[in-house]
Amino acid sequence: MRTLLATCVAAAVRAGDVIRVGATKLDGLHWEKKGPSDFVSVVDRDAEHALSEIIRERHPDAVLIAEEGSPKAAPGALTFVADPLDGTTNFLHGFPWYAVSIAALVDGRHAAAVVLNVANGELFTATAGGGARRNGQPIRVSPVTDPTMALIGTGFPFKHREGIKPYMGVLPRLMEGAAGLRRAGSAALDLADVACGRYEAFWELRLAPWDVAAGILLIRESGGIVTDLNGKPAPVEHGPIVAGNPAMHAWLLAQLMTV
Repeated sequence: MRTLLATCVAAAVRAGDVIRVGATKLDGLHWEKKGPSDFVSVVDRDAEHALSEIIRERHPDAVLIAEEGSPKAAPGALTFVADPLDGTTNFLHGFPWYAVSIAALVDGRHAAAVVLNVANGELFTATAGGGARRNGQPIRVSPVTDPTMALIGTGFPFKHREGIKPYMGVLPRLMEGAAGLRRAGSAALDLADVACGRYEAFWELRLAPWDVAAGILLIRESGGIVTDLNGKPAPVEHGPIVAGNPAMHAWLLAQLMTV
């Protein structure tokens, strides 16, 4: 697991270097549109190429499932699931909140995970059974159990417009019940923020495997819970996600049951 974690860190750092250079050239950067409110640029692709080189050098037999180049790859005995630039819309607008997210899975089970906040340098890491850390220091989920004291993260359904109505249906009672709601624009960082106690909980109605793969392990290793809308352990695949400390996860899940 230490070897796999080292690979994830090295790959994230290499991709982060590419992104930092790209951030200095935003004025001349061409955007491509993959779908509604879903953008990509050469920086996303170059960052994915950079991290894939590290993975191929160290683990030539591993499978890489990544957003831009290999989103439909079939998992193998050793699989890396990566988002080379989570928060592309933030990045393209110069909004400093975007990340590289990488998880290593062995026979479908989490082994190691990394989320690197490229904008501020925070490095979140975790290994199965080894706990979670931020910049090398152990982290835990928030101890807050009162919803009226809780800060809840979310993601708006911009890419999948069919989710707007059910999302808007649950929003009023969450706004009434919690201390505040936030939408920062990077699911990988949202999950890392649950893991380190900045958010008490987080939910989104549809995310991709590369959005959640690393964050799931970070939260579980920091004492939190991550499930789907039915309360089953969240898989590394497309779908909804509900995360939080045990008390706030239970509260949030109960509010979302009608979605």
